[in-house]
Amino acid sequence: MGTYTFRLPDIGEGIAEAEIVAWHVKIGDMVEEDGKLTDLMTDKATVEMESPVAGKVVQVAGEVGDVIAIGSPLVVIETEGGAAEEAPAPKAEVVEERIEAETPEAQDVEEVIEEAGQLEEPAPLPEPVRPEPVEGPSLSSEEKSRASTSSARAAAKVLASPAVRQRAKELGIDLAEVRPAEGGRIRHSDLDAFLSYGASRGYAPAGQRMRDETIRVIGLRKRIAENMAASKRAIPHFTYVEEVDVTELEKLRANLNDNRGSKPKLALLPLLITALCKALPQYPMLNARYDDEKGVVSRFGSVHLGMATQTDAGLMVPVIRDAQAKNLWQLASEIVRLAEAARGGKAKSEELSGSTITVTSLGPLGGVASTPVINRPEVAIIGPNRIVERPMFVPDGMGGERVEKRKLMNISISCDHRVVDGHDAASFVQAMKKLLETPVLLLAD
Repeated sequence: MGTYTFRLPDIGEGIAEAEIVAWHVKIGDMVEEDGKLTDLMTDKATVEMESPVAGKVVQVAGEVGDVIAIGSPLVVIETEGGAAEEAPAPKAEVVEERIEAETPEAQDVEEVIEEAGQLEEPAPLPEPVRPEPVEGPSLSSEEKSRASTSSARAAAKVLASPAVRQRAKELGIDLAEVRPAEGGRIRHSDLDAFLSYGASRGYAPAGQRMRDETIRVIGLRKRIAENMAASKRAIPHFTYVEEVDVTELEKLRANLNDNRGSKPKLALLPLLITALCKALPQYPMLNARYDDEKGVVSRFGSVHLGMATQTDAGLMVPVIRDAQAKNLWQLASEIVRLAEAARGGKAKSEELSGSTITVTSLGPLGGVASTPVINRPEVAIIGPNRIVERPMFVPDGMGGERVEKRKLMNISISCDHRVVDGHDAASFVQAMKKLLETPVLLLAD
């Protein structure tokens, strides 16, 4: 018999530590060679660590949520045949790109986590979170039987390994309720995401009460919390809101969609991005990043547009590179591609970093106005709000006015007051307003 100490390998340039977001083994478990050990989150990605040897797990580095340094012992495995004490660690496989949350940008936030120490006594794993039963209308035995059969059939159709099915059973999770991050196959990381986010969102069927529960903030949700706090702590925000008449813009959009042929269907966002890109050259102080430690503002000629995207794991911000060089149809295609990649956990790290200004939109949930939080170290973020129909006075063409039903939308902009003056922010939004209310200008060179 021998022991093998698996140390955390170098998992990316500039990465000094990683957070444990899921364990797939515990002390006493037998693990096969190339079997899953743990999922780790860095500033750039979630990586899956696999065992380089087969054997029995005798020590683990810590609990979910702990941070360990590159080169520190991760797992100690007891092997047969006297395996080497330590051997070159295998390269980590990046299995899902869930960072950066970029609200504000993850890689630029100061890390305040203390460096993890050396491996000592293994820490006990946290007890699994088991969903509590919820009270609801009582069912007859026949109805219960039908519901149980239906649930079993749904779970049987789900793609998952026996180990995942067994773990889900132990945790009391219905696999039919779990949405896989990629490939249609449910993995251990999907169960972790379900426990941390899906089951913790507080949703319950009508007529049923929500349960009390305590959820540890880890992984992407922890990054978002740190980044949001850093943005509000460091940046003196101010928000400006203006109303825009988008009646003609919506007519143009409808006409373009009616004649698009094989092109993707246009939503409002590509038109808004086009207006933003056309207005920005007059206000370069908005397409910028501020390094407050060095006291340097970097202005950019190209618009690398961050697009705040809600995913099951939390908010992510994929980046449309050189948005100013793309037409409406190219923007529409890129928006769909990046949103799907982010929600499916397939976005590459370079697609989740380097934005120079961000747009955040809740679509029909956008409300009347918003005060978006700046995506640090950027200096401005734009938030279109919900389109509503209201009566307005409009010129009647004969020197008078008439009442007409119009489509109106508020645009919010939050800026870093250290870099952007209120006059500049207001002037920029007014330039966007002119373009959006005279949409033929969006198509002019």
